[in-house]
This record gives sequence, structure tokens and C-alpha cells, in this order.
Amino acid sequence: MTRFPLAVIVGLVAATISQPAASDSTDQRLGKVHFATSCKPEAQELFDRAMLYQHSFWYSASRRTFEEVLEADPQCAIAYWGIALSYLYNPHGPPPAENLPLGLAAAKKGQALNAGTPRERDYIDAIATMYVDYDKVDHRTRVQRFLAAEEQVAAHHPDDDEAQIAYAITLNVAASPSDKTYANQLKGAALLEPIFKRQPEHPGIAHYLIHLYDYPALAERGLDAAMRYAKIAERAPHAQHMPSHIFTRVGYWKESIASNKESARIAKEDGEQQDQAHAMDYLVYAYLQLGQDSKAHAVVDELGKLAFKQDRLTGPYAVAASQARYVFERSDWKGAAALDVHPTKYASADAITYFARAVGAARSGDPAAAKADIAKLVELRDKLRDAKDAYWSNIVDIQQQIASAWVLYAEGKYDDALGAMNAAAEAEDKTEKHPVTPGPLAPARELYAAMLLDRGKAADALAAYEAVLKKEPNRLATYLGMIKSAKAAGDQAKTQECAVQIARLTADSDVSRPELIELRQTTGSKL
Repeated sequence: MTRFPLAVIVGLVAATISQPAASDSTDQRLGKVHFATSCKPEAQELFDRAMLYQHSFWYSASRRTFEEVLEADPQCAIAYWGIALSYLYNPHGPPPAENLPLGLAAAKKGQALNAGTPRERDYIDAIATMYVDYDKVDHRTRVQRFLAAEEQVAAHHPDDDEAQIAYAITLNVAASPSDKTYANQLKGAALLEPIFKRQPEHPGIAHYLIHLYDYPALAERGLDAAMRYAKIAERAPHAQHMPSHIFTRVGYWKESIASNKESARIAKEDGEQQDQAHAMDYLVYAYLQLGQDSKAHAVVDELGKLAFKQDRLTGPYAVAASQARYVFERSDWKGAAALDVHPTKYASADAITYFARAVGAARSGDPAAAKADIAKLVELRDKLRDAKDAYWSNIVDIQQQIASAWVLYAEGKYDDALGAMNAAAEAEDKTEKHPVTPGPLAPARELYAAMLLDRGKAADALAAYEAVLKKEPNRLATYLGMIKSAKAAGDQAKTQECAVQIARLTADSDVSRPELIELRQTTGSKL
């Protein structure tokens, strides 16, 4: 794997901190987009500016600018399409419930105006499918309807790049997390790659290619888009963050840190708290992979003090996940068991804390406390199932499987525990992580390997750790478990290989973790 110098990444993610303004210079720092409309010339200029924001998921700015389009041309029906699109927020998750009637109203206003071209009417009708019967039809079903509508728009307007771009990202949004052929993702990428050659400064193409390649088997294909997106849209906080999705997948931790520090900085300046929190969670994860625990802790503390003005999953999830992953990655099981629960309206966010508490309690020798937290996980899983949220209910179910396996282990039911943990790992292997997170607190197979090692099955543990690295490269905790397994299995070559990798990852670490201190003492290396 080719490794890009950190200096290159830092150059790509550099950006200014001024507020977004309606000026040519600002537009140039967001990329280049032309979305042809039948609206007045002054409205067309504003519309293109709105699309610059929208393609970098800067929803508040895009919606304000689409509203300015209507001020310039009240008959510009396609502007209502833009407003409805902005109400979806990040399309990879359900929009806030309060946005649904607003999006539907915008789509209906656009339809009522009878847009000036059949193409524009097709766009408006397509976005309406995401909102019609929102109170009767679940989100996943509406996403599939939206995909079918976007496919028709793209087919009816094959020379319209924006139609192909919209279809491509919707293919990713609608993809099944259990489809390991990545058929939708590869189809979407095949649509975008040739357009990227024609429009190399289009922010949406670079952005959506990152999403389409944000999977272990495809991640290296996304490196070009990751390297370019932050430079194309250097003013957009989300554009600074998105490259780290690929950097996380390939284990480029220094690059991820540079990306997310810049994203969090710009988002903080602009009051975009959700973007700030999202970047900070990824930042914590990257710091922990380099053993820079004090830096990670400082970010966790700052993140915990944010008072969110908007109610969305991203912020509460980032807070809960960063606090839990800080103790989890450092094998601080007592700290995990003692995490405070801060209930939110988001079951998937609350589950993170209960999961960490349950595993922490079980691994600290308190299975009774773990069972109480597992009961909460089951309650949250069932709540998600009742809400027809198949993805998150499955994720929470895997969490309760893992926690239950550790309870069995704490009770001395070792064979049952190993079987349960292996089943959880297989279940996790069949799905994918959500874009809201850089990854689980610990991969299930990594936890299975730890259990195997503790039972003296060093060779099996070593194989399990190696499997983790194929999906989650450069994970420090994996290497730390792997070197113990290699030593116990008598594999000197693998032990030395792990020592080299750990030394590389922790060259600038705090050396505060017991595992690192022990390793430095036993090997004499300066980790």
C-alpha cells in the first residue's frame, strides 16, 4: 500500500476560518458546480452556489441559499427541490422527524409551480418520493422508492451529469449493508469516475466517491478522491473530514488526525456543532491508534462539553462513542463499567454506553452488573426493531451478543462463551459500519481473539487477530493482542513483525498504557 506523506495531506486540508459569504472567492474555495435551470440569470448564479454547499452536506447554508434563489425568482420551482433535498441532511441516515413535513411541503410547492422543463419536474417528483406518506411508510422503504425514482431521472437525462451524480450517491444510500459484492457501490463509482475526469473540481463527485469506496474491500480505490476532496472544497468542514473515512479504512492515522483537526476547527468557527462532533469522534479514534491517549482524552473532554443546538444523531453518538472508546481501546474495563449513562432520544447512541458498561463489568468480574446493562441493550434493540430500523437493531443485537458472551466467560462457561463470541464476530462480519462512526469500540473478532488467548488457544487467537487486520488495518489494540498471541504460540517471526508495527504506531505515544509499558520493559525498545 502506497503511503502518502503527512505533509501532502496537511497541504490538502489547510483552509481559512472566515464565515461563508456570497462571493466568488468563497465559491472558488468550495469547488465548481453548474446545475442548469430555467430560472432567471441572477437565480441561476445563486442556485449554483447553493449546490456547492449541498454537495458538501452543508445543509443550513444550502437551504438559506435556495431560499435566496426564490427571492430572486419566485417562479424558480427547482429551488424547492433544493430545499427539500437540504431537509434530508446526510442521506445515509433518516432525517429528523421534524424535517419530514417541511421537506414534503417544499416538494409540493415545487410541483405546484410546474417547473419550466420536464427535467426539472423529474427532479422535483423524485425528491417527493422521500417524503410522501412519511407518516405511513418506513424510511428504508422510502429510500428504495427514491432510488428507483433517481434511476429514472438518470435514465431519462443521460447527458445530465447532476442526474448521474444524484443517482450514484443514492445507490450507496440504498445499498444493503450485508451485500459483500458491493454491487450498488461499484455501480455508483462507475458512474462517477468518468465524470470526475470531466469535472475535476466538482465537490460532490469527490465526496460521493469517498462514500462509495468507504468499505474495507474498496477503500484503496478511494484514496485519489480522499486526497483531492479537501483541496476542492477547502472551505467546507465536511470536506475536510470526509477524507478520513478512507484514511480510517486504510489505517492512515496521522492523515486522519490532520483531516479531522481541520474539520473540527472550521465547523467550530461556523457553529456547525454536528460536523464538529463527528470530526472529533474520528479524531479520538485516530489518536488512540497511535497511543496518544492524552490528546484523545482532551478531545473527549471538549466534546463532552458541547451543548447541541440541533437535535440529530451525529452529536449524541459522537459524545457517547468517544467516551466509551477511550476506555475500551485502553482495556480500562473498570472505567468502562463506571461510564455514566446520559439518555438521549437516540437508541443507537445510548446503546454504545450500555454496551461498554456491560463488557466492562463482565471483564471486571461483575456479571450481575453486566446483565443489568445487557437488559437495557435488549430493550433498546427491541425499540429499534419496533421502529423498523433494521440496521441499528442488528448492530445493537450484536452488541448484546458480545456482552452476553463475556458474561458467560465471567461465569466460567468458557466453551459457551467462545461459541457465542464467534457467532457475534460472524454476525458483525456480515454487516458494515455506519458512516457516523469510524468503527466499533472494538471489532467483535478482536474480542474473540482476546478470549481465545486467555483460554490458552494462542494459535487460534493469532489467526483471529490477523483476520481483524485485514478489515481494520493498523489497529493498535489488535497488534498488542497479536504480539501476545505470537509469543505464546512461539512464532518468533510474527512476534518481531508485531513489535516493529507497534513501535511504528507508537513512536509519538504517551506510553501510558500498561501493555505498552510492559512491552517496552520486556523488549527494551523505546516505544
